[in-house]
Amino acid sequence: VLVFRGGESSSEMQLALSECFGKPQEHPFPETRLKGQTALARIKYYREDGTICDVNGELRGGWLPWHSDLVYNPTINHGGILRPTVLPKKHGETGFLCKIAAYDRLPQSLRDRIEGLHVVYEIRIDLASFRFNRTENIHLVQMSKSGEPIERRRFTYPRVLHPMVYTQEQTGRKVLNVSPTFALGIYEDATVEGNALLQEVCDYCMDPELAYFHEWRMDDMVLWDNWRVLHSAKGVEPDDVREMARTTIHGDYARGRALGLEGPVANIDI
Repeated sequence: VLVFRGGESSSEMQLALSECFGKPQEHPFPETRLKGQTALARIKYYREDGTICDVNGELRGGWLPWHSDLVYNPTINHGGILRPTVLPKKHGETGFLCKIAAYDRLPQSLRDRIEGLHVVYEIRIDLASFRFNRTENIHLVQMSKSGEPIERRRFTYPRVLHPMVYTQEQTGRKVLNVSPTFALGIYEDATVEGNALLQEVCDYCMDPELAYFHEWRMDDMVLWDNWRVLHSAKGVEPDDVREMARTTIHGDYARGRALGLEGPVANIDI
């Protein structure tokens, strides 16, 4: 994670900075693309058009649980740069969590159990539907208008498969390659026991002791490695506003693949 603070903060600078690290690509969902600058995705929360969740008894607008971007695609983008365009009166922090540090926390017995296994992912917009995010106390109150058409057509997108662990080529270190959000289950073990194993692993991916929460200023831009880092949004109070611009930096770690509904994946609940 790199924080750029105090410099020029504009769409043009954000795109130019992104190009230093790779080629910006359009977000796969046209609803998120900024008109006139389609390489920028608009991430917004307004009361009249935003997702509201009850999170442990507290209403939060624009709340997002821990996830990797585009993990529901076979090809996962290498990174992204976030820039605020409208900041809330309070709250609105973005969390980042290193998946190498999460792997290092795993006991050896758990590392041995997950080596060679894969997780199945699927696009969903209902944030309360992800069982491995500890969503027992999370309830969807309002879905954003832009999210509704994506949710309606989610079954047109294939499920995908990604390894639970892979080795970072540049360092030789292992990455706990799991996104609690969008995960459906373990491909090789679509059972109650397999779900319990995945939940145990996801708990390490959501350990607050490993997280950095960025408090935004208007002159900030933040770059993160999407192959190594999970991120989340704490959300804002329901009557507040928050709007961010994000680039999607192209890449392919060449380990994901699309699935049909055949084989073990057919037994995973939808």
